[in-house]
Amino acid sequence: MPVSDTETLDPSDWQALRAQGHRMLDDILDYAEHLRERPVWQPIPDAVRAQFRQTLPAGPSELSAVHQQFMDHILPYSVGNSHPGFMGWVQGGGNPVGTLAEMLAAGLNANLGGRDHIPIEVEKQVTRWVSALFDFPDTASGLFVTGTSMANFIAVLVARARALGTQVRQTGLAACTSRLVAYTSAGAHGCIAQAMDMAGLGMDALRIIPMNAQFEMDTALLQAAIQADRAKGLTPFFIVGTAGSVDVGAIDDLDTLADIAAQEQLWFHIDGAFGALAMLSPALAPRLNGIQRADSIAFDFHKWLQVPYDAGFILVRDSTAHYDTFATPASYLRRETKGLAAGSPWPCDFGPDLSRGFRALKTWFTIQVYGADQLGRMIAHTCEVAQYLKQAVLANPKLELMAPVALNIVCFRYRCNAPDVPDVVNANIVVALHESGISAPSTNTVNKQLVIRAAIVNHRTRTEDIDALIAATLRFGDQFSSTDQHAASKQDDKSHE
Repeated sequence: MPVSDTETLDPSDWQALRAQGHRMLDDILDYAEHLRERPVWQPIPDAVRAQFRQTLPAGPSELSAVHQQFMDHILPYSVGNSHPGFMGWVQGGGNPVGTLAEMLAAGLNANLGGRDHIPIEVEKQVTRWVSALFDFPDTASGLFVTGTSMANFIAVLVARARALGTQVRQTGLAACTSRLVAYTSAGAHGCIAQAMDMAGLGMDALRIIPMNAQFEMDTALLQAAIQADRAKGLTPFFIVGTAGSVDVGAIDDLDTLADIAAQEQLWFHIDGAFGALAMLSPALAPRLNGIQRADSIAFDFHKWLQVPYDAGFILVRDSTAHYDTFATPASYLRRETKGLAAGSPWPCDFGPDLSRGFRALKTWFTIQVYGADQLGRMIAHTCEVAQYLKQAVLANPKLELMAPVALNIVCFRYRCNAPDVPDVVNANIVVALHESGISAPSTNTVNKQLVIRAAIVNHRTRTEDIDALIAATLRFGDQFSSTDQHAASKQDDKSHE
């Protein structure tokens, strides 16, 4: 039976594809250029949701028609983190250079799991750049991952192998007599506990150390916890310092944590999801003193560096320990000294993924085009905008600052006279802000009180966006405070009948 060679996904008319591609590129660049003219976010109509409940298409569609579906039903209803009014959940805004680089990476379609090709050299160059930034040795290893959650998990596994020996990879934890325990702040991200879970150590093996008044880990309580665990016959192995906490943007006393880790011979890891890259700013870098002493650092290029999602990273001082934790010989991954199968060790020897996209390219483009100095100024500017918001809150008697502003996260709320309604009022304010399309902060709990949390991560956010946030917060606060206090008063009257 003859073989048909007509089946291909390439177009029959490359010029038509090229023309449509130019239109698609223009549309997405127009979107970025005119973001301020759009709402930050808007509710998704039921009719639009219904468009994504269709059955699997058996036949083809015109590219132009599918693109129009994107323009009509996807683009207007995205999360909105590119918008200057987006201030929720510590998400970067992306950048147009990164958008173009992502297009190039997709066209190249390189798999960075391994083998000998230049895209891997690009990733290695980024590793050398950040090694220099954090004063790590040239021999340090680094790996692009989805985000800091995965980077923290990798760090736990490397530290676990260091503490128990690499035989744990073969025999498992059940064969180990040592019971490992780790330590982090009460302000640390939940992915640290999740990493302990996924590593088989259990979340109960993570000691949550209380914070001081500045929302930093209490180092005296940390030392006491380590000694108490040793007295119980447990094996401390891992300290996680936070550089830019998820709640309020606090930075732990990294230098003191490094001292404790050295004294106790524990692995010192830093979760610097967004805060670590403050090292690019001469004004902010001193606040991270001690980060240079870490054994590993996890951070995201897609946050403060504005690289399009996703581009997380793990940097490990001891590349041998990193390699020994993940390298897995397999005949189908045989390494050679020449040809495409050369270039050992491969990136898959430093993490769990064999199939890996070219995340490094959009990061490499962003750093090359803008330069470290401009990126550092941009990061510092977001902190200046946060200070502007802080002062606006302090200047208005209807608002209350709920936590210190260490970097770029401002936690505040609308004051209410009735004691039982502030949480409800402020939660309603945030929903109203979202649905208005004016601004998109998130909520958080600080000292058991619900707060409005504005994370100024986007390079596009300016003081005018802060002014809009404050004005809308006051308007909605007045509205909901009046309604809820009236309802509370009526309820109180009923209780006395």
